[in-house]
Amino acid sequence: MAPTCPSSNTESVDQGSFWSSGNTNWDAHRIGWAVAGGCAALTLIISCVSISQHCRNYNKPNEQRQILRILYMPLIYAVISFLSYRFFRSYTYYSLVESAYEAVTLSAFLLLLIEYVADTASGRDALKAMERKDKRRLPMPFCCWRFRPTKPYFMYTVKWSVLQYVIILPACSIAGIICQAFNVLCESEGYSIYYASVYLEVINFVSISIALYGLILFYALTKEELAGRRPLAKFLSIKLIVMFTFYQSFVFSWLEGRVIQATEYWTETNIADGLNALAICIEMVFFSAFMMWAYTVNEYKIEGAPKTRIWRPLWDSINYKDFGVEILGSLKFFVDYVRGKPSTHSGRRADAEFVNNHNKRMDFGQAFGVEGSTYPRQPMKSTVGGGGDGESHAIRPRSSYDEEICLAPYQLSSESNLSDNQNRVGV
Repeated sequence: MAPTCPSSNTESVDQGSFWSSGNTNWDAHRIGWAVAGGCAALTLIISCVSISQHCRNYNKPNEQRQILRILYMPLIYAVISFLSYRFFRSYTYYSLVESAYEAVTLSAFLLLLIEYVADTASGRDALKAMERKDKRRLPMPFCCWRFRPTKPYFMYTVKWSVLQYVIILPACSIAGIICQAFNVLCESEGYSIYYASVYLEVINFVSISIALYGLILFYALTKEELAGRRPLAKFLSIKLIVMFTFYQSFVFSWLEGRVIQATEYWTETNIADGLNALAICIEMVFFSAFMMWAYTVNEYKIEGAPKTRIWRPLWDSINYKDFGVEILGSLKFFVDYVRGKPSTHSGRRADAEFVNNHNKRMDFGQAFGVEGSTYPRQPMKSTVGGGGDGESHAIRPRSSYDEEICLAPYQLSSESNLSDNQNRVGV
């Protein structure tokens, strides 16, 4: 039988009795509850203003649907952290749901960067932008290896490196909720091999490391194309949330039993979880304002254009069909790659252009580097004989490739031969 978690979270204090007493005592927990609620409400206001601005100026759906998904992040974190502070005995369930949205945000950010890069290439195709890139080294710590961005597998690999996180993290959250229900998760017991928490943490760490590396690789490769779009500010607004929530959770867990001590009513875990939730609520106020600046709506405002209705943008932002299309497309590519399909081992566009050019019949002008398929129409100066007005009539363009072209040999021995040659070519 698998070991279960020690029963330390007792019912010393009823979660629902904070404001029910006639004489409210403003102890530390009630003050924290009020601060967390106020900060969550302020984050809600800032985020809703930013979201509504993009919804009313929804002029680039492919970009703005990803922006809306990113702007939900501080709002979701603030509301869930407030609820986890308020209903502290269900903190683990709330935190698992909260962390799952992190994967959605990172995936949306990658797809947004791809849209930005595609906007700089002809035909709005990010693959065409990759054709301009030379072979280069991978970022640290794999800088000993080099990669070629023009290879067909590159974009699929980058997409999959990030989009796998949107599968792995929610799956880990669901597994964590199940383990918590069976009392075998035991986050408060540290990294013990006897409980499920350590294994889920390892999987999560590997998955997010791959996702962040894929994002950094794509950003470093396309920073010239992303210039002027505040890519670093956009990335930091997401990355700092992830870093703050991860490291402060680790710090509060480490303080349990060392600095944080249990009281008559609260266990060490209750206090550490409450402090972490309170800190997140406060931080999300600043991050929501930072995101409002980083993902400014000014890029999408069109002077004189009518305002769009908010329902379609909101539906687009919660419709994750595009995630599914990208994930299935990447999986199909890798299956074809393993099966050895030629299109997965050499550039599809390069192959198509080679076949096109190989089968195309070249006309006279193209063969000799002259634009178009006709002779030049301007008058030509006569350099032979010096007779007449020095100019000839414009040469008539040939009608097709199949016309026979005869070039007579140039003779210097006889003026009559020279005259015949002139008459033959029309000079």
